[in-house]
Amino acid sequence: MSEPFGNQPHSIGTVGQYGTTVAGHSPLSHDLKIDPAESEDWTMAEESKPAEVSRRIEAPAALIFKILANPQRHVDFDGSGMLRGVVLDRPISDVGDTFTMKMHRLGDDYLMLNYVVEFEPDRRIFWEPAPGDPSRAEDNDPSKVGIPAGYCWGYILTPAGDDATMVTEVFDPGPLPEDLLLDDGAWINGTNSVLESMAASLERLEKISTE
Repeated sequence: MSEPFGNQPHSIGTVGQYGTTVAGHSPLSHDLKIDPAESEDWTMAEESKPAEVSRRIEAPAALIFKILANPQRHVDFDGSGMLRGVVLDRPISDVGDTFTMKMHRLGDDYLMLNYVVEFEPDRRIFWEPAPGDPSRAEDNDPSKVGIPAGYCWGYILTPAGDDATMVTEVFDPGPLPEDLLLDDGAWINGTNSVLESMAASLERLEKISTE
C-alpha cells in the first residue's frame, strides 16, 4: 500500500518471529492482539512502532515476489481499497527504482510516488512513499512533492516448506502518530484500520498467488 501523509485470514500468521530490522529501526518485539477470535498475532515495536502481519501462502517465494515487484499487480491484492492503478507499467528491479500509484481516499484522487529502498529477489522488498501531487504534501506545499514522508511499507518472504512461503507485510510509520495503528480507519479509507488492511492484503495476495 501507499497511504497518504497529511493528506492489508484463515491460515495462521505468526508475527515478530524473524527479529527483522526495517529501515534502520530495532527488531519488532511487542505482540498486540487485535481480535482474540482470530488466529493471527499483530506486532508493534515499543520504540519504533513498526507493525508486522504474516500469512503462510502455499506458493513459492519466487512467484509471490514477482507479483510484489510488479506495481501493476498491487491493485490486485490491495486490502485498503485505495489503489486505482500504476502510472507506468514497469516492474521493480533494484533499489532506487520508483513507481507512482494512482490513489483514491475518501472521495479524493491523487498520486503517490514510491522509492524502492530494499530489494532482495525472492526475499525482501520495501518502499518509501512520497506525495505525488501538492494535495498530498504537507500544507499543500508544491516544494514537498516527491519528498518521502518518513514511513515505509515492505514485504519479507521466508521459505516455509515445499512450495510454501511465510509472507510478512511490514509497516514502519516512522514519524507518524503512535496511535495510528489503532485508529478506526480514518487514516486509511475511513473503514479499515492499518492492521486490518494489511491482513486483507495478505489474504488477497494468497488468492492471486495460488489461483
